[in-house]
Amino acid sequence: MDNIKQYVQENKERFLNELIELLKIPSVSADSAYSQDVIDTANAVKTSLEKAGCDFVELCETPGYPIVYGEKIIDASLPTVLVYGHYDVQPADPIELWTSPPFEPVIKATELHPEGAIFARGACDDKGQMYMHVKAFEYMIQNNCLPCNVKFMIEGEEEVGSASLGWFVERNQAKLANDVILISDTGMISNQQPSITTGLRGLSYVEVEVTGPNRDLHSGLYGGAVANPINILTKMIASLHDENNHITIPGFYDKVEELSIAEREKMAQRPYSEDAYKKALDIEEVYGETGYTTNERNSIRPTLDVNGIWGGYTGEGAKTVIASKAFAKISMRLVPNQDWEEITKLFTKHFESIAPKAAKVKVTPHHGGQGYVTPIDSVGYQAAAKAYADTFGIQPIPVRSGGSIPIVALFEKELKSKTIMMGFGLDSDAIHSPNEHFGVFNYLKGIETIPLFYKYFTELSK
Repeated sequence: MDNIKQYVQENKERFLNELIELLKIPSVSADSAYSQDVIDTANAVKTSLEKAGCDFVELCETPGYPIVYGEKIIDASLPTVLVYGHYDVQPADPIELWTSPPFEPVIKATELHPEGAIFARGACDDKGQMYMHVKAFEYMIQNNCLPCNVKFMIEGEEEVGSASLGWFVERNQAKLANDVILISDTGMISNQQPSITTGLRGLSYVEVEVTGPNRDLHSGLYGGAVANPINILTKMIASLHDENNHITIPGFYDKVEELSIAEREKMAQRPYSEDAYKKALDIEEVYGETGYTTNERNSIRPTLDVNGIWGGYTGEGAKTVIASKAFAKISMRLVPNQDWEEITKLFTKHFESIAPKAAKVKVTPHHGGQGYVTPIDSVGYQAAAKAYADTFGIQPIPVRSGGSIPIVALFEKELKSKTIMMGFGLDSDAIHSPNEHFGVFNYLKGIETIPLFYKYFTELSK
Protein backbone atom coordinates (compact mmCIF):
# COMPACT_ATOMS: atom_id res chain seq x y z
CA MET A 1 0.00 0.00 0.00
CA ASP A 2 3.00 2.27 -0.42
CA ASN A 3 1.51 4.00 -3.46
CA ILE A 4 -1.88 4.87 -1.97
CA LYS A 5 -1.19 8.61 -1.72
CA GLN A 6 -0.11 8.66 -5.35
CA TYR A 7 -3.21 6.74 -6.42
CA VAL A 8 -5.50 9.16 -4.58
CA GLN A 9 -3.82 12.21 -6.11
CA GLU A 10 -3.84 10.77 -9.62
CA ASN A 11 -7.57 9.99 -9.35
CA LYS A 12 -8.58 13.04 -7.29
CA GLU A 13 -10.71 14.72 -9.96
CA ARG A 14 -12.48 11.49 -10.88
CA PHE A 15 -13.20 10.71 -7.24
CA LEU A 16 -14.69 14.18 -6.76
CA ASN A 17 -16.73 14.07 -9.96
CA GLU A 18 -18.19 10.66 -9.12
CA LEU A 19 -19.27 11.86 -5.69
CA ILE A 20 -20.76 15.03 -7.15
CA GLU A 21 -22.90 12.97 -9.54
CA LEU A 22 -24.15 10.87 -6.60
CA LEU A 23 -24.96 14.01 -4.59
CA LYS A 24 -27.09 15.40 -7.41
CA ILE A 25 -29.75 12.73 -6.78
CA PRO A 26 -32.18 13.95 -4.06
CA SER A 27 -32.52 10.68 -2.15
CA VAL A 28 -34.72 12.05 0.65
CA SER A 29 -36.18 8.98 2.35
CA ALA A 30 -38.52 10.98 4.60
CA ASP A 31 -40.54 12.39 1.68
CA SER A 32 -42.41 10.01 -0.62
CA ALA A 33 -42.15 12.59 -3.42
CA TYR A 34 -38.52 11.50 -3.75
CA SER A 35 -39.16 7.74 -3.80
CA GLN A 36 -37.85 7.23 -7.31
CA ASP A 37 -34.77 9.30 -6.53
CA VAL A 38 -34.01 7.09 -3.55
CA ILE A 39 -34.27 3.99 -5.75
CA ASP A 40 -32.15 5.65 -8.45
CA THR A 41 -29.47 6.28 -5.84
CA ALA A 42 -29.54 2.63 -4.77
CA ASN A 43 -28.93 1.63 -8.37
CA ALA A 44 -26.09 4.14 -8.66
CA VAL A 45 -24.42 2.69 -5.56
CA LYS A 46 -24.88 -0.82 -6.96
CA THR A 47 -23.17 0.19 -10.19
CA SER A 48 -20.29 1.84 -8.31
CA LEU A 49 -19.63 -1.34 -6.30
CA GLU A 50 -19.64 -3.43 -9.47
CA LYS A 51 -17.17 -1.10 -11.16
CA ALA A 52 -14.97 -1.00 -8.05
CA GLY A 53 -14.47 -4.77 -8.15
CA CYS A 54 -17.10 -6.63 -6.16
CA ASP A 55 -17.67 -10.16 -7.47
CA PHE A 56 -21.32 -10.08 -6.48
CA VAL A 57 -23.69 -7.11 -6.02
CA GLU A 58 -27.45 -7.09 -5.60
CA LEU A 59 -30.35 -4.89 -4.61
CA CYS A 60 -32.04 -6.68 -1.72
CA GLU A 61 -35.73 -5.96 -1.47
CA THR A 62 -37.14 -5.02 1.95
CA PRO A 63 -40.50 -3.75 3.24
CA GLY A 64 -39.08 -0.28 2.46
CA TYR A 65 -36.21 0.88 0.30
CA PRO A 66 -33.71 -1.68 -1.03
CA ILE A 67 -30.39 -2.50 0.59
CA VAL A 68 -27.36 -2.60 -1.66
CA TYR A 69 -25.30 -5.68 -0.85
CA GLY A 70 -21.91 -6.45 -2.38
CA GLU A 71 -19.01 -8.73 -1.59
CA LYS A 72 -15.50 -9.76 -2.52
CA ILE A 73 -14.50 -13.05 -0.88
CA ILE A 74 -10.87 -13.87 -1.60
CA ASP A 75 -10.28 -16.59 1.02
CA ALA A 76 -12.80 -17.98 3.50
CA SER A 77 -10.01 -18.46 6.05
CA LEU A 78 -9.24 -14.73 6.13
CA PRO A 79 -11.11 -12.12 8.23
CA THR A 80 -14.18 -10.43 6.79
CA VAL A 81 -14.92 -6.71 7.10
CA LEU A 82 -18.56 -5.63 6.73
CA VAL A 83 -18.89 -2.02 5.58
CA TYR A 84 -22.13 -0.26 6.50
CA GLY A 85 -23.33 3.07 5.12
CA HIS A 86 -26.48 4.76 3.89
CA TYR A 87 -27.43 6.38 0.61
CA ASP A 88 -30.50 8.30 1.82
CA VAL A 89 -30.28 11.92 3.00
CA GLN A 90 -32.13 14.37 5.22
CA PRO A 91 -34.67 16.80 3.73
CA ALA A 92 -32.96 19.99 2.55
CA ASP A 93 -35.44 22.42 4.16
CA PRO A 94 -35.26 25.32 4.71
CA ILE A 95 -34.07 25.73 1.13
CA GLU A 96 -33.84 29.54 1.38
CA LEU A 97 -30.99 29.28 3.90
CA TRP A 98 -28.70 27.45 1.49
CA THR A 99 -26.06 29.57 -0.24
CA SER A 100 -26.22 27.19 -3.22
CA PRO A 101 -28.92 24.68 -4.23
CA PRO A 102 -28.71 21.57 -2.00
CA PHE A 103 -28.71 19.12 -4.90
CA GLU A 104 -26.43 21.11 -7.19
CA PRO A 105 -23.06 20.34 -5.57
CA VAL A 106 -20.35 23.00 -5.65
CA ILE A 107 -16.84 23.11 -4.18
CA LYS A 108 -16.08 26.24 -2.16
CA ALA A 109 -13.27 27.17 0.20
CA THR A 110 -14.07 27.75 3.88
CA GLU A 111 -12.05 28.78 6.92
CA LEU A 112 -11.66 25.15 8.03
CA HIS A 113 -11.45 23.81 4.48
CA PRO A 114 -9.13 26.20 2.60
CA GLU A 115 -8.59 23.56 -0.10
CA GLY A 116 -12.35 23.44 -0.65
CA ALA A 117 -15.43 21.61 0.57
CA ILE A 118 -18.28 20.01 -1.36
CA PHE A 119 -21.55 21.77 -0.50
CA ALA A 120 -24.62 19.55 -0.98
CA ARG A 121 -27.17 17.66 1.04
CA GLY A 122 -25.62 14.32 1.94
CA ALA A 123 -22.05 15.45 1.24
CA CYS A 124 -20.90 14.39 4.72
CA ASP A 125 -23.94 12.43 5.95
CA ASP A 126 -23.45 9.95 4.51
CA LYS A 127 -22.85 9.80 0.76
CA GLY A 128 -19.36 11.32 0.92
CA GLN A 129 -18.24 9.14 3.80
CA MET A 130 -19.89 6.03 2.38
CA TYR A 131 -18.30 6.59 -1.02
CA MET A 132 -14.82 6.81 0.55
CA HIS A 133 -15.16 3.08 1.22
CA VAL A 134 -16.09 2.32 -2.37
CA LYS A 135 -13.02 4.17 -3.65
CA ALA A 136 -10.73 2.68 -0.99
CA PHE A 137 -11.94 -0.77 -2.07
CA GLU A 138 -11.32 0.18 -5.70
CA TYR A 139 -7.73 1.08 -4.82
CA MET A 140 -7.12 -2.28 -3.12
CA ILE A 141 -8.56 -4.19 -6.08
CA GLN A 142 -6.67 -2.18 -8.69
CA ASN A 143 -3.39 -2.61 -6.82
CA ASN A 144 -3.97 -6.25 -5.86
CA CYS A 145 -3.58 -5.51 -2.16
CA LEU A 146 -6.95 -6.42 -0.64
CA PRO A 147 -5.75 -8.38 2.42
CA CYS A 148 -9.07 -9.89 3.51
CA ASN A 149 -12.69 -10.39 2.56
CA VAL A 150 -15.10 -7.47 2.35
CA LYS A 151 -18.87 -7.13 2.32
CA PHE A 152 -20.92 -3.97 1.75
CA MET A 153 -24.37 -3.26 3.18
CA ILE A 154 -25.61 0.18 2.12
CA GLU A 155 -29.18 1.07 3.14
CA GLY A 156 -31.71 3.73 2.17
CA GLU A 157 -33.64 4.39 5.39
CA GLU A 158 -31.08 5.50 7.98
CA GLU A 159 -32.53 9.00 8.16
CA VAL A 160 -35.98 7.61 9.00
CA GLY A 161 -35.02 4.98 11.56
CA SER A 162 -33.63 2.01 9.58
CA ALA A 163 -36.76 -0.10 10.12
CA SER A 164 -36.11 -2.25 7.06
CA LEU A 165 -32.47 -2.76 7.95
CA GLY A 166 -33.41 -4.48 11.19
CA TRP A 167 -35.78 -6.70 9.22
CA PHE A 168 -33.01 -7.50 6.74
CA VAL A 169 -30.27 -8.20 9.30
CA GLU A 170 -32.45 -10.57 11.30
CA ARG A 171 -33.15 -12.62 8.14
CA ASN A 172 -29.63 -12.61 6.65
CA GLN A 173 -27.22 -13.40 9.46
CA ALA A 174 -25.26 -15.95 7.41
CA LYS A 175 -24.94 -13.60 4.43
CA LEU A 176 -23.71 -10.79 6.70
CA ALA A 177 -21.33 -12.91 8.84
CA ASN A 178 -18.21 -10.89 9.60
CA ASP A 179 -15.33 -10.29 11.99
CA VAL A 180 -15.79 -6.53 12.33
CA ILE A 181 -18.21 -3.87 11.08
CA LEU A 182 -16.74 -0.66 9.67
CA ILE A 183 -18.78 2.57 9.53
CA SER A 184 -17.94 6.12 8.48
CA ASP A 185 -20.99 8.12 9.60
CA THR A 186 -19.34 10.08 12.40
CA GLY A 187 -16.76 12.84 12.70
CA MET A 188 -13.37 13.64 14.14
CA ILE A 189 -12.00 16.45 16.29
CA SER A 190 -10.15 18.33 13.53
CA ASN A 191 -8.09 17.86 10.39
CA GLN A 192 -5.00 18.02 12.59
CA GLN A 193 -6.28 15.78 15.41
CA PRO A 194 -8.17 12.67 14.31
CA SER A 195 -10.42 10.79 16.69
CA ILE A 196 -12.32 7.53 16.76
CA THR A 197 -15.90 7.46 18.00
CA THR A 198 -16.24 4.83 20.71
CA GLY A 199 -19.73 5.66 21.96
CA LEU A 200 -23.08 6.69 20.48
CA ARG A 201 -26.21 7.86 22.18
CA GLY A 202 -29.50 6.09 21.68
CA LEU A 203 -32.65 7.81 20.44
CA SER A 204 -36.36 8.00 21.15
CA TYR A 205 -38.33 10.15 18.69
CA VAL A 206 -41.99 11.00 19.23
CA GLU A 207 -44.66 13.34 17.91
CA VAL A 208 -47.21 14.89 20.26
CA GLU A 209 -50.64 16.31 19.47
CA VAL A 210 -52.74 18.48 21.77
CA THR A 211 -56.42 19.00 20.89
CA GLY A 212 -58.70 21.60 22.41
CA PRO A 213 -62.00 22.68 20.79
CA ASN A 214 -63.39 20.77 17.83
CA ARG A 215 -62.57 23.59 15.41
CA ASP A 216 -60.52 26.80 15.21
CA LEU A 217 -62.24 29.55 17.21
CA HIS A 218 -62.39 33.36 17.11
CA SER A 219 -59.83 34.47 19.73
CA GLY A 220 -61.99 37.45 20.74
CA LEU A 221 -65.22 35.54 21.28
CA TYR A 222 -63.64 32.49 22.90
CA GLY A 223 -60.28 33.66 24.22
CA GLY A 224 -59.91 33.16 27.97
CA ALA A 225 -62.82 30.72 28.14
CA VAL A 226 -61.57 27.78 26.08
CA ALA A 227 -58.27 25.94 26.33
CA ASN A 228 -55.72 27.09 23.74
CA PRO A 229 -53.80 23.98 22.58
CA ILE A 230 -50.72 26.02 21.64
CA ASN A 231 -50.54 27.63 25.08
CA ILE A 232 -51.04 24.28 26.75
CA LEU A 233 -48.45 22.51 24.59
CA THR A 234 -45.78 25.12 25.27
CA LYS A 235 -46.41 24.92 29.02
CA MET A 236 -46.21 21.13 28.94
CA ILE A 237 -42.97 21.21 26.99
CA ALA A 238 -41.47 23.83 29.31
CA SER A 239 -42.23 21.60 32.29
CA LEU A 240 -40.10 18.78 30.88
CA HIS A 241 -36.95 20.49 32.24
CA ASP A 242 -36.38 21.95 35.71
CA GLU A 243 -34.31 25.01 36.64
CA ASN A 244 -31.10 22.96 36.31
CA ASN A 245 -32.07 21.69 32.85
CA HIS A 246 -32.63 18.27 34.36
CA ILE A 247 -35.34 16.23 32.59
CA THR A 248 -38.38 15.84 34.83
CA ILE A 249 -39.86 12.61 33.48
CA PRO A 250 -40.11 10.15 36.40
CA GLY A 251 -37.71 7.23 35.95
CA PHE A 252 -35.86 8.88 33.06
CA TYR A 253 -32.43 8.71 34.75
CA ASP A 254 -32.86 5.36 36.54
CA LYS A 255 -30.48 3.49 34.21
CA VAL A 256 -28.15 6.33 33.22
CA GLU A 257 -24.51 5.34 33.57
CA GLU A 258 -22.55 7.76 35.74
CA LEU A 259 -18.96 7.90 34.52
CA SER A 260 -16.18 8.01 37.05
CA ILE A 261 -14.16 11.14 37.73
CA ALA A 262 -11.16 9.41 36.11
CA GLU A 263 -13.10 8.73 32.91
CA ARG A 264 -14.42 12.29 32.79
CA GLU A 265 -10.90 13.64 33.27
CA LYS A 266 -9.68 11.52 30.37
CA MET A 267 -12.45 12.85 28.16
CA ALA A 268 -11.47 16.39 29.10
CA GLN A 269 -8.03 15.89 27.56
CA ARG A 270 -9.40 16.29 24.04
CA PRO A 271 -8.53 19.64 22.43
CA TYR A 272 -11.43 22.04 22.97
CA SER A 273 -12.01 25.79 23.09
CA GLU A 274 -15.31 26.97 24.52
CA ASP A 275 -14.72 30.43 23.05
CA ALA A 276 -14.25 28.95 19.59
CA TYR A 277 -17.33 26.77 20.11
CA LYS A 278 -19.47 29.81 20.98
CA LYS A 279 -18.03 31.87 18.15
CA ALA A 280 -18.77 29.16 15.59
CA LEU A 281 -22.42 29.08 16.69
CA ASP A 282 -22.71 32.84 17.25
CA ILE A 283 -23.98 32.41 20.81
CA GLU A 284 -23.18 34.41 23.95
CA GLU A 285 -23.14 31.45 26.32
CA VAL A 286 -23.49 27.67 26.37
CA TYR A 287 -26.58 26.15 27.95
CA GLY A 288 -27.39 22.79 29.46
CA GLU A 289 -27.59 20.47 32.44
CA THR A 290 -25.97 21.88 35.57
CA GLY A 291 -22.84 20.08 36.75
CA TYR A 292 -21.53 18.96 33.37
CA THR A 293 -19.23 20.45 30.74
CA THR A 294 -20.30 21.16 27.17
CA ASN A 295 -18.58 18.05 25.84
CA GLU A 296 -20.17 15.92 28.55
CA ARG A 297 -23.61 17.36 27.93
CA ASN A 298 -23.47 16.42 24.26
CA SER A 299 -22.03 12.93 24.65
CA ILE A 300 -22.42 11.13 28.01
CA ARG A 301 -25.65 12.77 29.22
CA PRO A 302 -29.20 12.18 27.93
CA THR A 303 -31.18 15.06 26.45
CA LEU A 304 -34.69 16.07 25.42
CA ASP A 305 -35.22 18.55 22.60
CA VAL A 306 -38.14 19.90 20.61
CA ASN A 307 -37.31 19.46 16.92
CA GLY A 308 -40.38 21.19 15.55
CA ILE A 309 -43.54 22.85 16.83
CA TRP A 310 -46.58 24.13 14.97
CA GLY A 311 -50.25 25.00 15.14
CA GLY A 312 -52.67 27.81 14.35
CA TYR A 313 -52.10 30.49 11.74
CA THR A 314 -48.54 31.08 10.52
CA GLY A 315 -49.17 32.83 7.21
CA GLU A 316 -48.60 36.46 6.32
CA GLY A 317 -50.49 39.06 8.28
CA ALA A 318 -52.89 38.39 11.15
CA LYS A 319 -55.62 35.85 11.75
CA THR A 320 -57.07 35.92 15.24
CA VAL A 321 -57.83 32.29 15.98
CA ILE A 322 -57.50 29.81 18.78
CA ALA A 323 -56.26 26.71 17.00
CA SER A 324 -58.04 23.42 17.46
CA LYS A 325 -54.75 21.53 17.54
CA ALA A 326 -51.05 22.03 18.24
CA PHE A 327 -48.19 19.66 17.47
CA ALA A 328 -44.54 19.09 18.29
CA LYS A 329 -41.82 16.62 17.36
CA ILE A 330 -39.54 15.69 20.26
CA SER A 331 -36.31 13.70 20.32
CA MET A 332 -34.56 12.23 23.34
CA ARG A 333 -30.89 11.30 23.00
CA LEU A 334 -30.12 8.43 25.34
CA VAL A 335 -26.96 7.01 26.88
CA PRO A 336 -25.99 3.32 27.12
CA ASN A 337 -28.26 1.24 29.40
CA GLN A 338 -31.28 3.45 28.66
CA ASP A 339 -33.70 1.35 26.61
CA TRP A 340 -35.37 3.52 23.98
CA GLU A 341 -38.68 1.66 24.08
CA GLU A 342 -38.83 1.97 27.86
CA ILE A 343 -38.03 5.69 27.65
CA THR A 344 -40.73 6.17 25.02
CA LYS A 345 -43.28 4.58 27.39
CA LEU A 346 -42.09 6.74 30.30
CA PHE A 347 -42.41 9.87 28.16
CA THR A 348 -45.88 8.91 26.96
CA LYS A 349 -47.17 8.17 30.45
CA HIS A 350 -45.74 11.40 31.86
CA PHE A 351 -46.86 13.64 29.00
CA GLU A 352 -50.40 12.33 29.17
CA SER A 353 -50.44 12.76 32.94
CA ILE A 354 -49.53 16.47 32.87
CA ALA A 355 -52.20 17.43 30.34
CA PRO A 356 -55.10 19.48 31.76
CA LYS A 357 -58.61 18.04 31.43
CA ALA A 358 -59.46 20.91 29.10
CA ALA A 359 -57.39 19.29 26.33
CA LYS A 360 -56.68 15.85 24.88
CA VAL A 361 -53.15 14.57 24.26
CA LYS A 362 -51.89 11.98 21.78
CA VAL A 363 -48.29 10.70 21.66
CA THR A 364 -47.13 8.91 18.51
CA PRO A 365 -43.73 7.14 18.65
CA HIS A 366 -41.78 7.41 15.39
CA HIS A 367 -38.51 5.52 15.78
CA GLY A 368 -35.60 4.93 18.10
CA GLY A 369 -32.52 2.90 18.88
CA GLN A 370 -30.14 1.90 21.63
CA GLY A 371 -26.87 3.56 22.61
CA TYR A 372 -23.54 1.84 22.06
CA VAL A 373 -20.01 1.75 23.46
CA THR A 374 -17.12 -0.12 21.83
CA PRO A 375 -13.96 -1.08 23.75
CA ILE A 376 -10.66 0.55 22.85
CA ASP A 377 -8.67 -2.63 23.47
CA SER A 378 -10.28 -4.52 20.58
CA VAL A 379 -8.38 -5.55 17.44
CA GLY A 380 -10.68 -3.34 15.37
CA TYR A 381 -9.97 -0.23 17.41
CA GLN A 382 -6.23 -0.88 17.40
CA ALA A 383 -6.24 -1.34 13.61
CA ALA A 384 -8.15 1.92 13.13
CA ALA A 385 -5.79 3.77 15.48
CA LYS A 386 -2.72 2.55 13.56
CA ALA A 387 -4.32 3.57 10.25
CA TYR A 388 -5.07 7.12 11.45
CA ALA A 389 -1.59 7.43 12.97
CA ASP A 390 -0.03 6.51 9.62
CA THR A 391 -1.94 9.02 7.50
CA PHE A 392 -2.27 11.89 9.99
CA GLY A 393 1.07 11.46 11.76
CA ILE A 394 -0.56 11.59 15.20
CA GLN A 395 -2.42 9.14 17.40
CA PRO A 396 -6.25 9.44 17.29
CA ILE A 397 -8.18 10.20 20.48
CA PRO A 398 -11.15 8.02 21.50
CA VAL A 399 -14.32 10.11 21.94
CA ARG A 400 -17.99 9.52 22.62
CA SER A 401 -20.39 11.10 20.16
CA GLY A 402 -23.66 12.85 20.91
CA GLY A 403 -25.21 11.45 17.74
CA SER A 404 -27.13 8.23 17.22
CA ILE A 405 -26.74 5.36 14.79
CA PRO A 406 -29.49 3.10 16.15
CA ILE A 407 -28.54 0.03 14.17
CA VAL A 408 -25.07 -0.30 15.73
CA ALA A 409 -26.49 -1.95 18.85
CA LEU A 410 -28.65 -4.15 16.61
CA PHE A 411 -25.53 -5.30 14.71
CA GLU A 412 -23.88 -6.51 17.91
CA LYS A 413 -27.05 -8.26 19.05
CA GLU A 414 -27.77 -10.01 15.74
CA LEU A 415 -24.32 -10.42 14.15
CA LYS A 416 -22.24 -10.77 17.34
CA SER A 417 -19.49 -8.44 16.11
CA LYS A 418 -18.05 -5.10 17.18
CA THR A 419 -18.40 -1.90 15.19
CA ILE A 420 -15.54 0.50 14.48
CA MET A 421 -16.57 4.07 13.59
CA MET A 422 -13.97 5.76 11.42
CA GLY A 423 -15.50 9.16 10.78
CA PHE A 424 -13.82 11.92 8.76
CA GLY A 425 -16.37 14.75 9.04
CA LEU A 426 -16.06 17.82 11.23
CA ASP A 427 -18.61 19.27 13.66
CA SER A 428 -18.74 22.36 11.44
CA ASP A 429 -19.88 20.42 8.37
CA ALA A 430 -23.54 21.31 9.03
CA ILE A 431 -25.04 17.84 8.67
CA HIS A 432 -28.86 17.93 8.85
CA SER A 433 -28.61 21.72 8.35
CA PRO A 434 -28.54 24.17 5.43
CA ASN A 435 -25.17 24.31 3.67
CA GLU A 436 -24.03 20.82 4.61
CA HIS A 437 -20.53 20.22 3.28
CA PHE A 438 -17.61 17.80 3.36
CA GLY A 439 -13.99 18.85 3.00
CA VAL A 440 -12.08 17.71 -0.06
CA PHE A 441 -9.16 17.00 2.29
CA ASN A 442 -11.38 14.83 4.50
CA TYR A 443 -12.85 12.90 1.59
CA LEU A 444 -9.47 12.09 0.09
CA LYS A 445 -7.85 11.42 3.48
CA GLY A 446 -10.58 8.88 4.18
CA ILE A 447 -9.85 7.05 0.94
CA GLU A 448 -6.17 7.05 1.90
CA THR A 449 -6.74 5.81 5.47
CA ILE A 450 -9.36 3.08 5.05
CA PRO A 451 -7.14 0.57 3.17
CA LEU A 452 -4.66 0.72 6.06
CA PHE A 453 -7.43 -0.39 8.42
CA TYR A 454 -7.84 -3.54 6.31
CA LYS A 455 -4.09 -4.13 6.37
CA TYR A 456 -3.70 -3.75 10.12
CA PHE A 457 -6.93 -5.57 10.99
CA THR A 458 -5.82 -8.57 8.97
CA GLU A 459 -2.32 -8.55 10.53
CA LEU A 460 -3.61 -8.14 14.09
CA SER A 461 -6.23 -10.85 13.64
CA LYS A 462 -3.64 -13.56 12.99
